[in-house]
Parts: sequence; structure tokens; C-alpha cells
Amino acid sequence: MEDERLLPIANVGRIMRQILPASAKISKEGKQIMQECATEFISFVTDEASDKCHKENRKTLNGDDICWALSALGFDNYAEAIARYLHKYRQAERHKMINLQKANNKAHDHQTHHYLLQNSPASSSLVQSDKQQTDICAAASENRVSDDQEKAPATN
Repeated sequence: MEDERLLPIANVGRIMRQILPASAKISKEGKQIMQECATEFISFVTDEASDKCHKENRKTLNGDDICWALSALGFDNYAEAIARYLHKYRQAERHKMINLQKANNKAHDHQTHHYLLQNSPASSSLVQSDKQQTDICAAASENRVSDDQEKAPATN
């Protein structure tokens, strides 16, 4: 049962390997101890942030609550680092949303422009004008053929 609430040991080992030199090895016991420590630390900070949310009658724990909890527990260096990360993360998310909105607006504008061209009275009158012009040209061509036939001398 205790293992169910622990972080996955493979993830813990991967994080540990990123910090150590490539030639370093980590024992199974070392990974397990780090797994327990990391899980306990996350639970400790989360519990503090959760208490704050409960006192404020909020159900959703957010990044600011984690920063507050780290600071309240005496982990000021971590709180400052997490606050900087949180600020950059939020800026990146805002930037993504702005770009997505711009792309959606551009696509919407293109669709609207295409729709208006297809369905506006001006475009239908242009289509009618083109059709009328084609009809006029065809009629003129027929008239010319019949005029030429009338003017041509009969050959017997």
C-alpha cells in the first residue's frame, strides 16, 4: 500500500542520473531512499498549501499556494526559484494563448472573407454579369452568322 503513494522509482532514478556524471552508478537502495524522501517532501509541502486553501475556503491548490507553502516551511530558496519558474511558465502560457487567438482570428477572417466573396450580392451580380456577357457574346455570334448568311450571295 505504501508503494502506491510513492513517486515512480524509474522517474526518480532518471532525475538522479541527470545530475550525476555519466560514469556514476546508483544503487537500488539509493533510488528507494530518494524516492521516499522526494515523496515525503512533496506531501509535506502539499499538506501545508492545502491547509492554506482550506482556511481560505478554496478547493483548488495553485502554484502560488506551493510557493507560499515552501516559504512558510522555511524553504525560501526553493520558494524564490519556484516563483521565478511560475512567472516564466505563466508568461509562456499567455504567449501561447495570444498566438493561438491570432491564428484562430486569421483563419476566421480568411473563412469570413471567402464566405463573403461567395455569398455577397456584389459577387452574385458579378457572376450574373459574366453570364449575361457570355449570353450576349453568344447571341452576337449567332446574329453575325445569320447576318453573314443573309448577305452571302446564293450559289447555285
